[in-house]
Amino acid sequence: MKYPFEYGGVVTGVAFCNREKEIGDLLRAMENAEKLFVFSERRYGKTSLVRAALGKLPRKGCLWAYVDLWPTGGEATFVTSVAKAITESMSTSVGKVLETAKKFFGSLSPSVTADEEGKPVLTFGLGKQARVGPALDEVLETPARIAAKGGPRVVVVPDEFQQILEYGSDHVERKLRSVIQNHHQVSYLFLGSRKHLIPKMVLDRNRPLYRAGGHYPLGPIAEKHWQPFIHQRFVAGDKGIDRRCVHEICELTQGHPFYTQHLCHVLWELCEPKSGINTEMLQAAVKVLLDRESYAYTTLWESLTLSQKRFLKGLAGETTGVKVFAGEFVSRHGLSSASSAQRAAQALLAKDIIDRDNGSFLITDRFLRQWIQSVQSA
Repeated sequence: MKYPFEYGGVVTGVAFCNREKEIGDLLRAMENAEKLFVFSERRYGKTSLVRAALGKLPRKGCLWAYVDLWPTGGEATFVTSVAKAITESMSTSVGKVLETAKKFFGSLSPSVTADEEGKPVLTFGLGKQARVGPALDEVLETPARIAAKGGPRVVVVPDEFQQILEYGSDHVERKLRSVIQNHHQVSYLFLGSRKHLIPKMVLDRNRPLYRAGGHYPLGPIAEKHWQPFIHQRFVAGDKGIDRRCVHEICELTQGHPFYTQHLCHVLWELCEPKSGINTEMLQAAVKVLLDRESYAYTTLWESLTLSQKRFLKGLAGETTGVKVFAGEFVSRHGLSSASSAQRAAQALLAKDIIDRDNGSFLITDRFLRQWIQSVQSA
């Protein structure tokens, strides 16, 4: 039987847990041509959520383009990625893709080849020395051109949007601001993975995208939604799990979708048919996970400074919301001063090891937190 818990990629269908309110909110935003910045920690399922919402849009009279900005490194690759996403959202066959690309992005010298399966592979001839400015204007104005004069409803979804901060200038940000505020028939859902960067981009008065749209922080999935989701999948596989064990799972993962599904996946591995999950099996599953990740965690740990290690040990061992710059925390965990704790926190934020959380911090990898508690705090 196929494992019923999925993680590590886009999760769809029955493997996707709840998020009904969020899907409804995003659908309303798209129907009203809103501009929305959706952000959270990494692996929170933003892409899965947005794809679930997009899947509920009517098939006729609606066009959506998903753009993964993670691989982009500058304005030129931003331009070609957006152009490619828009073109492919409108066409599927080799001939149609090229026709559409030439119609909307002719200046980018599009060309199309077919892969081994006959699927079109679209490329553009925008070289590193080409003038990117006019091409950027052309690409960013295209969604409004498509939606104009009774055209389809258009939704553009730039994923890993914070990547544009790595481009070396704010040109793309400034151009986006000037363009999207006039696109009254186009919805934009900007997805970002780093909570401390996305608010900076849209809430800092000195940034071009200040208040350019609403912001939608994505939180964990509540235990009341995990309870039936997890229970039903174990029961369907002739395995048992009670509410207490599901509660313990949610306590360990803090409701984080990736880590909850991952832990349940391992529990499914360990549990034989006609058997049930108990606390001892849950502890064994956590050990399996920590053993599998031990090399990566040890390598990461050895790359940290002494202050960063002490800060993480303290954060792993304290309750949620602890004041990490207060005198008690600093002295209890061997940090020399509050400023030392602040420097450690900034470095760990930059490495994506921790994230801000309601005035405090949390360790983003829930299993790294468990590893620190079990190995490094001994």
